[in-house]
Amino acid sequence: QVQLVESGGGLVQPGGSLRLSCAASGFTFSKYWMYWVRQAPGKGLEWVSDINTGGSSTYYSDSVKGRLTISRDNAKNTVYLHMNTLKPEDTAVYICKMTWRSRDYWGQGTQVFVSS
Repeated sequence: QVQLVESGGGLVQPGGSLRLSCAASGFTFSKYWMYWVRQAPGKGLEWVSDINTGGSSTYYSDSVKGRLTISRDNAKNTVYLHMNTLKPEDTAVYICKMTWRSRDYWGQGTQVFVSS
């Protein structure tokens, strides 16, 4: 079955960096777009970024553009979110997602906490 396992979250100071990873299994990773979304405390899900199958096309929300970079390694079945110049408003649970046969699959998320 589809499994998505995120890692790499933690506590970081404003202006700091983190790299999140999402390890995928149970499907042919290289054939599917991958997505990162986030949920801040007390708020709904927010789309952050997505990447096409080969990694040549990437898209970002305005709130993270220029600071976060999505990438993927199809040989490792892993999608990454490189996070730079982090702000307190980036504090959230970050979740990776894929869609297969019209059904969304979600990881359990990894917590990012940006605070001094």
